[in-house]
Order: sequence, then structure tokens, then C-alpha cells
Amino acid sequence: MSDLFETIKGDRDIFSKLLSYVPGFKGYIERSNRRNADKMLRDQVALKYGELAKRLAGLKKDMVDAGQFDLLEEIDSIGLKLTTFADRIKNASYGYSGLFDAVKINEEELTNLYAFDTAFFELAEQIGRGLDNIASSIGSDGLKSAIRAVNDLALQAVETFDKRSQVITGSGENK
Repeated sequence: MSDLFETIKGDRDIFSKLLSYVPGFKGYIERSNRRNADKMLRDQVALKYGELAKRLAGLKKDMVDAGQFDLLEEIDSIGLKLTTFADRIKNASYGYSGLFDAVKINEEELTNLYAFDTAFFELAEQIGRGLDNIASSIGSDGLKSAIRAVNDLALQAVETFDKRSQVITGSGENK
């Protein structure tokens, strides 16, 4: 996460670097770079969850091929959660609001947003392992349990996103 911010920071043009010497403007540049880094992070989270949804669709085909039609509705439900989550995170408010935006994000809140974004990647890894478990459970009695576990993780991602949104709006619990 820090490396991403440093990459953005290092890529700024000479004009921005020059203007960073203007009193007060340097902080604005730093926050702007963090805003760009936040967008890149969110795009990567959305991409990862979109890939998980596509992988789940492939597992659905495997279930059909194995004649396990009874759990397809649950698979569709998880796929919808993952796709909706990917769309929501991609279109979420940035981690730093611009100079004239109604919602302002301070440095501590921005750090909290990055912690949530890190949690999204960790949940994606867990969901990926859960999809591995679903794949290995097709045709067995453990399939329903494997699907339930992935569904719980998908719900956790949505709940984490809602908590992230609360940091931005300042409503509810931030933890």
C-alpha cells in the first residue's frame, strides 16, 4: 500500500514538484497523490473480486456437469454479491476529498480506509481458497458447507465496505 503511494508520488511531473514548494500547496499535492493511489487501490480490489466472480461462474458450470443442480441458486447468490461488491468498490467515494468537496477525509481516516482496502485483499485471498474448496467438494457431501463458507466471506466483504463508507461519511462505527 505504501509502495503504491510512493510510486504515484514519484511519478508526478516537474510542474507539480515545483508547485510543491509553494506554501500550502504541497499538502494539497500530497493529498491529491493519495487520492490517486486510493483510486488505483480500489480498481485493483474491484478487478480481484470480478475475477473471483468469473471463477465462481466456472465452478457453476462444473456443478451442472456433475449434476448438482440443487445448490446453483446459492452459487448465483454469491456471484451476485461478488459482482455487486466489485462494482460498489470501483465506484466508491475516493479516500480523500478534493478541496471543494462536501466530505473531507483527514489523514487518520485515510489510514483507516487503507486498512479496509487491505482487508478486501485478504478477504479475496480467503474467498479464493474457499473457491478451491468448492472445486474440490463438487460431487461430495461437503459442497454445501464449502458454498456456505464462501457466502459468509462475500457477506463479510460487503459489511467491510459498508464500514469503509462510514469512515468517509462519518456516520456509525468506524471499526
